[in-house]
Amino acid sequence: MRPNRARLVRRFCRHAALETGFFEERQAYMNSTPHSPAVIPAPVPARLIVGISGASGIVYGITALQLLRRLGIESHLVASKSAIVTLGHETDLKYAELCALADRHYQNSDIGAALASGSFRSLGMLVAPCSIRTLGEISSGVTASLLSRAADVVLKERRRLVLMVRETPLHAGHLQAMLNVTQMGAVVMPPVPAFYARPASLQDMVEQSVGRALDLFGLDSGPHRWGEQTL
Repeated sequence: MRPNRARLVRRFCRHAALETGFFEERQAYMNSTPHSPAVIPAPVPARLIVGISGASGIVYGITALQLLRRLGIESHLVASKSAIVTLGHETDLKYAELCALADRHYQNSDIGAALASGSFRSLGMLVAPCSIRTLGEISSGVTASLLSRAADVVLKERRRLVLMVRETPLHAGHLQAMLNVTQMGAVVMPPVPAFYARPASLQDMVEQSVGRALDLFGLDSGPHRWGEQTL
């Protein structure tokens, strides 16, 4: 090897060693230097969105609001126009009295409300009862009201969405919509009575169903639990 070539090789090796040492020292420094503290997510506010659609069974939504108040959970209500009609047919309550059961209420046409944004943090949303129309809007992602938009936001933010679907019998389109929302992350929970609880009244049956729905949000309203009464 020629002398000048040998010098170039030695110089290259020395330079490579210096660079290697620099990067090793830099990595050691980075590993030993405390970085910015880990971001600790803020606790989710103890609040739940309650949607009431026009399906029969508005008592489920009313009971949900009552149980949430009993539990000290902040409730945010949005009811469709059809729900207000159903309210008049199935109860003696006025719309203002229904709204008074919630901490906050919104007009279903107010698509600019806080619920329409993913920045509104909550435990999720319960739709009780959930009509087939509302189910269809959520399933398609084409939301035409605050109720369905709020549900869509809950799904996109990966929060809990529980749909107490009230319809029977069901055709293939209904079942497909239920499958779609389930694959999107929602929980379809028809309000099926739990007769093992031996309900003494219709209200007992309603509270049991709503209590099981609230279980899905980690909220214990005290529903009858199979086998636990003997423990």
